[in-house]
Amino acid sequence: MKPLSIAVLGATGSIGRQTLDVVRMHPDQVTIVALAAGRQVEPCVQAALEFGVTHLAFGDSSVRDATALTQLPDTVDIGFGPDAVTALTQLEEVDLVLNALSGAAGLRASYDTVAAGKKLALANKESLVVGGDLIMPLATRETLLPVDSEHSAIFQCLIGEDAAALRSIWLTASGGPFLGKTREELHEVTPQQALAHPTWSMGPKVTVDSATLMNKGLEVLEASHLFGADIDDVHVVIHPQSCVHSLVAFTDGSVKAQLAVPDMRLPIQFALSYPGRWDTTLDMLDIANLGSLEFAEPDCDTFRCLPLAMQAGHAGGTAPCVMNAADEVAVAAFLAGDCSLTDIDACVEDALGAFNAEPVSSIEQLEGIDARARAHAQDFLDGRR
Repeated sequence: MKPLSIAVLGATGSIGRQTLDVVRMHPDQVTIVALAAGRQVEPCVQAALEFGVTHLAFGDSSVRDATALTQLPDTVDIGFGPDAVTALTQLEEVDLVLNALSGAAGLRASYDTVAAGKKLALANKESLVVGGDLIMPLATRETLLPVDSEHSAIFQCLIGEDAAALRSIWLTASGGPFLGKTREELHEVTPQQALAHPTWSMGPKVTVDSATLMNKGLEVLEASHLFGADIDDVHVVIHPQSCVHSLVAFTDGSVKAQLAVPDMRLPIQFALSYPGRWDTTLDMLDIANLGSLEFAEPDCDTFRCLPLAMQAGHAGGTAPCVMNAADEVAVAAFLAGDCSLTDIDACVEDALGAFNAEPVSSIEQLEGIDARARAHAQDFLDGRR
């Protein structure tokens, strides 16, 4: 059987690096033909040499003259700028695009992938949070494969089930590094503390979003799009052990859950292997020694990003685009030491109040609103210094 030919967008980030690990474990099953990164040239070049990649793209054009690029043979096609990254989705030899780009930058790549009729392994949740109204009509269950551990769990629980029998979805959340903290304590935390996630190894943006529970809010909106569920039928439950990755409740009262060790390489591998399953050398869940499994309601008074995301989801249209843009600006400011953790939800709340939700009509419309919302968020944060 012909190996699956893939393009990995965001190849030097956490999900991208773990995707390369999966390919190393299954060299007969997967071939990487294209890699994209932002500005980290050296690791991308090394991966290209290791896997015999023929197409590279860097979103940051300023790396065009990087010395590391001279290590590549002349047969490797190299592009620069955001358009070069999205162009990889249109390569004839690519069967599947794994989109692990960070933030709203991944929206156009996801849209172009599904519009071209290719499989999309989606780790960029913002694609559906912002542009789900445009992407979902072009996608099918066979072509849009979630990579987030929670959405992969839901996808697996629904295999073979009648969609009409779905009653509700339960997204599990570890609670992040500040579980049990008060609002006052959150105001004083540092970026270093926020990046110390207790169970998952992720990039800085998603790790901070996990600390504020914004990540779970984004996942609620993503799940609503992916599985056709009403926002109010997607619930969040705190589960510190992070081995129950999500649960699905059916109309007859039955509940299915997917369990595994907290290792992102497992959902990545499932997205690549679907509809089959490949063997793995990764750790298996030791059921006999799991101990107790804890579940609790999230503290939405302390972690206000979660209810704000739900508010944006209820408003619909372009509201999630505004919410996501403000969050990205505020998280970047927090990581740079320019605002507090609690300024993030304040920034998001202000942006949602400043923009009226409009029906989504095009990628260009969303990109324009994203830019305006970012500028508004920056002005808000500048005014709080």
